[in-house]
Amino acid sequence: MKRFAAVAGLIVVLAASGATAAAGDGMDRHEVSQEQYDTLIAQCRYSDTGKAKCRAAVKRMYRVGRTDPGLDCRTYSGVTVCGTLKLSKSERRCARDSEAQGLPFRRAEVECYALS
Repeated sequence: MKRFAAVAGLIVVLAASGATAAAGDGMDRHEVSQEQYDTLIAQCRYSDTGKAKCRAAVKRMYRVGRTDPGLDCRTYSGVTVCGTLKLSKSERRCARDSEAQGLPFRRAEVECYALS
């Protein structure tokens, strides 16, 4: 239970700090599969907040190992992303507008991140 609370707290801190994806125990890099790692790196090409900064954050936070079944990966409109996305101001506005028009938030978030 303490570990769950620590991970939940870390997720909030990492999401607030703009990390590409929030996971891990705060001490070591989080272990993900090669496919998950490749997705995390590849999604940086869509980042309005800095591609190099995004890639550096992924390299700092993750290492290749076993698949993490808890890593939130999803695909919409042919775009696959994992983890918490750091949306720019215009992307957040796009996601809110799309959601208000009936699009599920998770889809709006991915589409606005990658396609706007």
